[in-house]
Order: sequence, then structure tokens, then C-alpha cells
Amino acid sequence: MSSLVDLEIFARVVTAESMSAAGREMGLSPAVVSKRMRRLEDRLGTRLLQRTTRQIALTEAGQGFYERVVAILASIEEAESFVTRRSTTARGTLKVTAPTSFGRMHVAPHLGPFLAANPELTLNLQLNDEFVDIVGEGFDVAIRIAELTASSHVARRLAPVHRVLCASPDYLARHGRPETLADLEKHACLSPQQQDGWRLDGPDGPVVIRPSAPIRTNSSEVVREAVVAGFGIALRSTWDVGPELSSGRLEVVLPDFRGARGVAVHAVYPSRRFLPLKVRVFIDHLAGLYGSAPYWDDGLEAVLSGQKKRRRAATADTLQEAT
Repeated sequence: MSSLVDLEIFARVVTAESMSAAGREMGLSPAVVSKRMRRLEDRLGTRLLQRTTRQIALTEAGQGFYERVVAILASIEEAESFVTRRSTTARGTLKVTAPTSFGRMHVAPHLGPFLAANPELTLNLQLNDEFVDIVGEGFDVAIRIAELTASSHVARRLAPVHRVLCASPDYLARHGRPETLADLEKHACLSPQQQDGWRLDGPDGPVVIRPSAPIRTNSSEVVREAVVAGFGIALRSTWDVGPELSSGRLEVVLPDFRGARGVAVHAVYPSRRFLPLKVRVFIDHLAGLYGSAPYWDDGLEAVLSGQKKRRRAATADTLQEAT
């Protein structure tokens, strides 16, 4: 039991990034926490933490040890829940990270029913557009919108992501509508700085476009507001600009090209084997909300099809007038 307490103290020190903060959470003095950490390192024969006057960081050995300790503690929690017949009730604090816009638009509005169904659960939701270190920063689950490659973590696909090139009618009236990908070179193509390029799927397969515009920003939300305000063309997800597309405030350009199909909304978590109930119920809640045909795409294909037909009709009228 003494060894298990040392493991819990170690995990708390890592997530709190401070021995004194970990001590406060566990009702222990900093001196006791420091002593238990030294004893743990002595027993293992290796240094787990790099200590400075300002912060604590994991060593390489400490990182690997922490990942395994988290799994051990999660399995103990599950075992205790089973023995005490608490396995059907999610308890404790659930720490989640999600992209800023998606978290605000499609996670936060649905938390009321989730928390009402799990009254013994506290949710700590952190919004961040960077990919955080799930284990290192103590997150239980991350919502990520990406085309995920091989990872040491487990990912569950929650919903497809459809992305279109779009602009406001005002911008298109002032600058013209691009008819080919090459025409984009004449337009302001809005994109966050951290985005490498527009990865598109078109009639002839995948293609990458390097957007360029007089606006530079690290914020995807700034890009969204800029395209709605008529500053240029952007590649946006339908979960983000669906209402603007439906109302006509934005129109699709180059409809034969869409964002890469492999991009999706995923729930990412450290381990499949030791999945705490609080994580499972949260992921199931989001999966039930979104699914293969998410609500934000309701009726959108009809709108996009209507825009395409109107554009073709306008082109035909223009050609007829020219002849």
C-alpha cells in the first residue's frame, strides 16, 4: 500500500507540475511529498523528475513510468468501483481538451444533459487549438480534428468532417468567382499561420494549395470572421460555417474540390485496456450526438446542390447573352 501511495503522489506531482500543489491536493506537506519522491527514485534506481527552482519536468524514464502509472491507477479505480458496486456510476474529475471553436460550438452546448446524467462527475474542459501532450498534461481525453496517423494513443472516430472552399457573395461580386484552382492565385486565400496548406480532394485526386492573403493570424476564429466579412476565400468545415452556408452569407466556390476526406473528429485517450468509466460515458455521449451524419450537416447538401445549380444557370445565361 505504501508503494501505491508513492505512485499516486508521483502522478499528482506530474499533473500539478509542483510538489507543493500536489501536497495541497492530497493533504500532505511539501517535505513529505519530496521525501516520498526521493524514496521512489531510490527504489527504482533512476531519476524520474528534473527539479528546478521554478518547475518540475519528467525525465525520459519518468515519462515512460508516468504513462504506466496512470494505467495502473486507472485499473485500480475500476477494480474498486466493481467491488463496491459503483461500476455504473461515473465519479471524479474528467479533464478534457478540445479545439477552441469546436469546443465552444459543439461540446459546451451539450454539457448540461451530460452532467445531469452523471451528477457525481466534474468536468474540466480546456480549449486549445494546439495538440497538447495528453499524458504529460494529465488529460483523460482529447477531442481532435485531424487525419490521424499512427500513435501510441487510442482514437475513436466520432464524426466525419466536410470542408469546402467558401467566400461571401460580396467578396465574389467585387473580385470575381474562381473557376479553376489556378484562379486562386489572384485571390486572398485566408488560412491560419500554422496550417501547412489546403489539402484538397478533387476530380483528379488529391492536391495541395498554398494559401496567401494580406491577413496573417494564428487564430482559426479570426479566419472565420474574416471570410464572413468578405475579406477573401477560406477552406472551412461545415460544422463551423454551416449556418452561414444555409443562409447565403457564404457561398461555396470550386464545389468539385473538398477538404481531404480522411479528416474527422476523434476522441483520443491514452489506453484502450484501462479506460475509466468517466471517459467511456463522455465519449459515448459525443458519439451519440454526432455520428456518421452529424446534425450540423442536416440539409446542407441540398443547399450546396442548390448553389451549384444556380451557378450553372447563371453561367449558361451569360454564355447565351454573349452569343
